[in-house]
Amino acid sequence: MRVAVLSAEAVPYSKTGGLGDVAGALPKALRAVGEDSFLITPCYLQTKGEYLWHTAVDDLWVNWRGKPYRAQAFYSEANGSPTFLIDAPSFFHRDSIYGYTEDYERFAFFNHAALELIKRLGAPPDIVHLNDWHCGFAAVEIAHLRYWDSYWRNTRTVFSIHNMAYQGGFDIGELWKFGFSSDFERNAFAFNGYASAMKAGLAVADMLSTVSRRYGFEIQQPENGYGLDWLVRQRSNRLIGIVNGVDFDVWNPATDTALNSHFNAQNINGKQACKKELLEQFSLPVDLEPPIFANITRLTGQKGIDLMMAVAGDILATGSYIISLGSGEQRYEDFWQRLRDYAPRQVGIFRGYNEDLAHKIEAGADLFMMPSKFEPCGLNQMYSLRYGTVPVVRAVGGLDDTVQNFDAVNGKGNGFKFSEYRADKFLEKIYEALFAYYDKDVWRRLQWNGMTIDNSWENAARKYVQLYRMTKS
Repeated sequence: MRVAVLSAEAVPYSKTGGLGDVAGALPKALRAVGEDSFLITPCYLQTKGEYLWHTAVDDLWVNWRGKPYRAQAFYSEANGSPTFLIDAPSFFHRDSIYGYTEDYERFAFFNHAALELIKRLGAPPDIVHLNDWHCGFAAVEIAHLRYWDSYWRNTRTVFSIHNMAYQGGFDIGELWKFGFSSDFERNAFAFNGYASAMKAGLAVADMLSTVSRRYGFEIQQPENGYGLDWLVRQRSNRLIGIVNGVDFDVWNPATDTALNSHFNAQNINGKQACKKELLEQFSLPVDLEPPIFANITRLTGQKGIDLMMAVAGDILATGSYIISLGSGEQRYEDFWQRLRDYAPRQVGIFRGYNEDLAHKIEAGADLFMMPSKFEPCGLNQMYSLRYGTVPVVRAVGGLDDTVQNFDAVNGKGNGFKFSEYRADKFLEKIYEALFAYYDKDVWRRLQWNGMTIDNSWENAARKYVQLYRMTKS
């Protein structure tokens, strides 16, 4: 099956969050299970030149706003899969990937250019896999093209929802400028008096997917549907939840190039050396007995930072360490800095993001905090499981799908989770985790349970192949 994956970001070419990890890994995983897949993504100012292997198309003419625009496409396989990066400097050579008032136009152009590029690459794809609102435009364009361009007649679309909170809204009067002028196209985008690219993808794509089974249910409720829950319910028979995978070529404690010491489920001794190195890196006292509680995230309200703020003092009172990596809202950054100033021998912080340090934290920490308000899938809890770092999470979205609450009686489960968004409920699970931590046999069982789960992308890719076959049938 020929599959074209479109995404606004993809590791290693670009990344702001989990979407980048997913889009970078899925095409490679599809090829590993025998599918003819390739990726199309923008070439940003931030994309490293070493990833741009050669020019694939130097005259990619795109009809845009009634005028020809000349773009080009670079080729790479830096992610393990054929990848085409659309280079259009006026749209993508910016100081940041997102955050501009005309983001909707930038990605409408990307979609249009991507479809022009696909036609230049040979046989039509069986499936065009579109990711999040940035690619909702292509769902409408392909649905329209099927009726007058035989190239697209048998192509079907899958639209994946990674985060319903971001919907790509803009003035509906702009649609005609992007070539959407029919009643069908206008109705696809129309939402509460404006246009929404997320709504268009949801309404028009042949099949919908989202990044966990639980999140697929949650976005059908008003709390997490952000005004589009009615549409998801309406198309629920076309919606499937597939939990994201982990790229074990990148996230594997036995081979991780960011680590000086390695370990696996059978021999976990190297984890102590990683813990020692982590404490040294943050200039904390090297005492390996107390646990390290870690968090790696964007510092936003979605991620449950308020709950972490509420329980941080209680965690420190147990003698434990806290290490945080991330940046975001100023009030949250200020809190972690104050906590570091208050307890410099127990707290380590890094503002910003550093990929190697993220790996070192996953390897050296003992527990990972992820008390999110909502979490479509989440990847860090799966990285943590793989690295023998026990997650403490709220039972939402993909966290609920991937973390099973530990039962000390039968030894089953791989972490600790709570349901209500309350600090006292979170703290209960913190104490429960600490009780398990100080029983070494119990803790080793917990780590084994997490490290031996198959959260691989190959496993996830096989489920996507089943979805594609359903879409084509």
